[in-house]
Amino acid sequence: MDNEILIVGAGPTGLTLAVDLARRGVDHRIVDRDTEFAGSRGKGIQPRTLEVFADLGVLDAAQKHGGPYPPMRGYQDGQVAWERVMAPTVDARPDVPYPNPLMLPQWRTAEILRDKLTELGGRVEAGVEFQGFTQDSDGVTAMLDGQPVRARYLVGADGGRSVVRKATGVEFIGETFEQHRIQIADVRVTGLDRDHWHIWTNAEGPVLALCPMAGTDTFQLTTTRYDSVDLPGLVREIAGFTVTDVGWSSQWRANVRMVDRYRIGRVFLAGDAAHVHTPAGGQGLNTGVQDAYNLGWKLASGSEELLDSYESERLPIAADVLGISNKLFTRGIDRRDDAMDRSDPVLRQLGLHYRDSKLSVDTRSSPGSLRAGDRAPDGLAGSRRIHEALRGPQFTVLTFGAASYPGGVVVTDAPAYDIEDAYVVVRPDGYIGMIATEAADVRQYLGRW
Repeated sequence: MDNEILIVGAGPTGLTLAVDLARRGVDHRIVDRDTEFAGSRGKGIQPRTLEVFADLGVLDAAQKHGGPYPPMRGYQDGQVAWERVMAPTVDARPDVPYPNPLMLPQWRTAEILRDKLTELGGRVEAGVEFQGFTQDSDGVTAMLDGQPVRARYLVGADGGRSVVRKATGVEFIGETFEQHRIQIADVRVTGLDRDHWHIWTNAEGPVLALCPMAGTDTFQLTTTRYDSVDLPGLVREIAGFTVTDVGWSSQWRANVRMVDRYRIGRVFLAGDAAHVHTPAGGQGLNTGVQDAYNLGWKLASGSEELLDSYESERLPIAADVLGISNKLFTRGIDRRDDAMDRSDPVLRQLGLHYRDSKLSVDTRSSPGSLRAGDRAPDGLAGSRRIHEALRGPQFTVLTFGAASYPGGVVVTDAPAYDIEDAYVVVRPDGYIGMIATEAADVRQYLGRW
């Protein structure tokens, strides 16, 4: 084999997977057709993704360059018509260390992950084009720039127009709403304050928005005038401000699509290659990161049973998240003054779970509110946090009350765990694999997985 894992696509999804594999010492190669990685694109990092970033060692950099969402200010007929916050800022809790979304331009997120990958000894090969593949019982032969490359597994993380997905023949099921299109760009604007997300509306709804990008001197411009090529003129006409520079720009259509298979033999799909969302609720990038975080430890194990669980766990999640973002998008169109509750744990991806997975086992006679398959909440384990103890590529055994286990982490104060005299086995991706009352069950579980 030339490589164990070949990753096509170096956006946040592919990079998350590469970082996770690199820290495990798993041989891999990550390539991308593009030579530049620009654009603010997806700018919202949800609390669950911040926990993933903490585990991967990139949270400090994300927080250094990112920031909170500014309050929104709406204008109509040249006057301020309304002000509101996207979501209330909430305090950290013992079980949720990072409760608020972080604004971080997508190019910066990718840059931070690339820097981490370099630190771990990896690198992105830019300007490399994937041109198809064949596979057999032993591996995959991919064509890169006309040359065959052999890998044990191939991962398509190459976006909504995924060449890898198209090469598999898997259908991209869903619909495109042609009537809902916007122009999006990164611009610099003179004289506009950076303390608000500015939105200009007319009787039909939003026409232009300028959101200051945290950690930069640019604004993310969005407009429903998607046929406009003169963005400076548009901003001057509607808002009365001067655009001094237009950087990355793109036209966007409302796509709601997903695959019905995440695994095709030795090929896996992740991120936008597997599901595309509306931007409402800030779910797309985050769901892709979670795909990669779920897949990394399973690829490292090489277990066919674990690799099969990637599809069975992530496909239902994507379907649910797709429905959430589409519902929010539709509500945003139908009720433009609707103050949606963006502090909902579902939107922040803290309530996503794998309770129905074959990897989720609970041997208690009377399960509590916290179940196998749930995200492992934070808490105290002596002088350190539980999440600190979970960091790294390993399974972790938490012990409660009189329970004791060699190498286990003794939990001392964790209100979110309604557990007494029992064991909690936490998977490498921070989800609870098992809750048991007997140490023998824990040994059997760890021996299997």
